[in-house]
Amino acid sequence: MSDTAVRGGRARRVLITGSSDGLGLMAGRLLSDQGHSVTLHARNDRRAQDTRVALPEAEAVLVGDLSSIAATRRLAEQAAASGRFDAVIHNAAVGYREPRRIETVDGLAHVFAINVLAPYLLTALVPAPDRLVYLSSGMHFGGDPDLSDLQWERRRWRGAQAYSDSKLWDTVLAFAVARRWPDVRSNALEPGWVPTRMGGPHAPDDLQAGVETQVWLAVSDNPGAAVTGEYFYHQARRSPHPATRDPQLQEQLIAHCASLSGVTLPPAA
Repeated sequence: MSDTAVRGGRARRVLITGSSDGLGLMAGRLLSDQGHSVTLHARNDRRAQDTRVALPEAEAVLVGDLSSIAATRRLAEQAAASGRFDAVIHNAAVGYREPRRIETVDGLAHVFAINVLAPYLLTALVPAPDRLVYLSSGMHFGGDPDLSDLQWERRRWRGAQAYSDSKLWDTVLAFAVARRWPDVRSNALEPGWVPTRMGGPHAPDDLQAGVETQVWLAVSDNPGAAVTGEYFYHQARRSPHPATRDPQLQEQLIAHCASLSGVTLPPAA
């Protein structure tokens, strides 16, 4: 049992997006095993039903399609109505294998809408928890910190680059929130190239270590997790892409997301 276990202390309430399978569901199971209260999230009712079967101990399974601004706002309303969370893990993402630019109901690039705009909206609309955890990727090091064509309307589509860019922006978002909300611990992590549906069956990295890092950042009282504005790999700090530390770039991303969604990120939690 890891040092994140309750052991007679206060159990935390944790919301995990994209937790109907893969890393998110594994993190939910680990948190539940440690005595924490877990709220999961699925894209639709069918997946929600499967998720309830997979982890019946979960407090709830919220439903919402993160590719839609309206549906994400409704998901935020569901989450807010259930009471304040101690931690939110922004785990939901689509991968790098999309062969073409898929446009959402809002006219946005599918990868950007789910991987970047949805966590922005949930951060802005769900009452601020004590801790925020954003899943990035080692592929963020290949991301392009240029905001001029975030929706891939002018560039020729490259799925791996779109994914890398989105994970760069997730890290930028985590650090922007850490700077704006000093009372909230906001961090990013890369779970590694792990054998999930996204990573593929032959991915070589340690799946359990990626899950444990999410949980550790969300609930651990270990001094190593009691930080903000940091980037982690397997519970160890790692230097992220230098652009993610740029306050001007952070503000530009926040402004862009606010313009797209009509939702402003509060100045302080």
